[in-house]
Amino acid sequence: MARPDEDGLIARYFAPLAGPGADGLRDDAATLSPSPGCDLVLTTDAIVAGVHYFPDDPPGSIARKALGVNVSDLAAKGARPRGILLTLALPDDWTEDWLAGFAAGLADGLSEFGLDLLGGDTVRAAGPALIGVTAIGEVPAGGIVRRGTAQVGDRICVSGTIGDAALGLLLRRPNGPGWAGALDAADHDALIDRYWHPRPRIGLAPVLRRYARAAMDVSDGLAGDLAKMLKGEGRSAAIDLARLPLSPAAARALAQEPALLTPIATGGDDYEILCAVAPANLNACLAAAGATGTPLTCIGTVTAGSASPSFREADGTPRVLGTGSFSHF
Repeated sequence: MARPDEDGLIARYFAPLAGPGADGLRDDAATLSPSPGCDLVLTTDAIVAGVHYFPDDPPGSIARKALGVNVSDLAAKGARPRGILLTLALPDDWTEDWLAGFAAGLADGLSEFGLDLLGGDTVRAAGPALIGVTAIGEVPAGGIVRRGTAQVGDRICVSGTIGDAALGLLLRRPNGPGWAGALDAADHDALIDRYWHPRPRIGLAPVLRRYARAAMDVSDGLAGDLAKMLKGEGRSAAIDLARLPLSPAAARALAQEPALLTPIATGGDDYEILCAVAPANLNACLAAAGATGTPLTCIGTVTAGSASPSFREADGTPRVLGTGSFSHF
């Protein structure tokens, strides 16, 4: 059976997912009105086969990842998700089975994250597949949480657990690492699942708007993203590595191979929230986060100075982590 052309592809796989204002994806543009008293928040990220995911990853998981990385940015700004625009650049060897799986994963993610598909574009890629998402959210007017507004003395907090996706990536590669043998099947699957399926912390958005002085999501590695958040303005940070929140699977891997502390702290794809909270608000913020089911953990303090953030182990020994974050170039 011949593959559909662009119009047929859109009608078969994506028009059924279109939300209000998209006119069934029959037009070249869509409409979206913010709720009364709200500002729109916009973000965009692309993922590329062979760079951000393995080409043979499940297509539904690839779709969920493309959505999740963008919704995570919205969550870190304190925003409620509203809709997306999707750009899909496909290589010549795409198949209908792959696209059907991708569309199914996209549908699941749209439903889970509270999003509407508003439009986009499909094109032929000259190289590997590229999936670009522009995500649109909203916050109460003036309520966006910026990333560069932390103050000296603020407490540094992070949501969920750190390092799972970085370890999942190591497990996903051919000829898995030696420490993999210390994990049972459930641990192995849990770490790879965190690599495949980001968990945007949407439930923390109102907590961040109320309590966070600054926030961003951890996408390129905790150490590197922390440095980005504090860049300029004479700010640094002191981080206690013993406080990093770890999943049971990551903790078991680290116990087997202590050198994994570096990829845990520097590896990408966490998609957790990194935020700065005034000391007077810390306890209230932690309690409010816990009530959402996604805890925040205090891991350090914003300090004065222009040096890179410092990291210390449980006994106070400084730890040099080397490369700080994933580079997209």
